[in-house]
Amino acid sequence: MLTRRRYRQTDLLETRLAAEAERLREQAKTLPPGAARDEMLRKARQAETGSQMSEWLRSPGLQPPN
Repeated sequence: MLTRRRYRQTDLLETRLAAEAERLREQAKTLPPGAARDEMLRKARQAETGSQMSEWLRSPGLQPPN
């Protein structure tokens, strides 16, 4: 049986998602208006939302139920 290779992430998920969103927005600027550009901007918004949700879930204000 093959063993699974593990990769330890050095950056936080929020940081990686924010960087991906920024990269997608920059790439979308180079495209003409159309479906491809809209799709790229949609993916950027999804990555940004994921980053915000992850940050919110990791916040110290959230406490486990007693």
